[in-house]
Amino acid sequence: MADLSQGLTVWLTGLPSAGKTTIGRALEKRLITAGHRVEVLDGDVVRTHLTKGLGFSREDREENVRRIGFVAHLLSRNGVVVVASVISPYRAVRDELRQLHAGRFFEVHVATPVEVCSERDVKGLYARQRAGELTGLTGVDDPYEPPLRPEAVIHTESQTLEESVETLWQALSR
Repeated sequence: MADLSQGLTVWLTGLPSAGKTTIGRALEKRLITAGHRVEVLDGDVVRTHLTKGLGFSREDREENVRRIGFVAHLLSRNGVVVVASVISPYRAVRDELRQLHAGRFFEVHVATPVEVCSERDVKGLYARQRAGELTGLTGVDDPYEPPLRPEAVIHTESQTLEESVETLWQALSR
């Protein structure tokens, strides 16, 4: 396993309703059980506090991700394992965060197909978009740029939660 005592940011990226938060929370429990200091930064929760004033333009989405990434950087450089569950649709900003973290950034693509995410529709976003009440939904009418070389890829449409977390745990072990 990577030396998690030195701190690491596990950055879960993917479409809305892909399973990022669910996997992140399950990973948090496993890390705590293994004796690690862990902090979860969930994109939805952070938007109600740290990035409250930001909208959903490309610039605001990028700034949202940068702010979350900066906090993750501060925590991880101080020996905390940060589990960040953030859509983070733009590759260039995720790459900026990788550089900022200087070797402590572990990108995980939760690669759930948009059709599966739409069926799950945890927050009702896909239904609102179909009804014309919402525009700019990532992966539907706003871009999502998947990672080119993530450290791990999770396929939640073909794995149970336990299998997804085990896949991630094994990737962290490499």
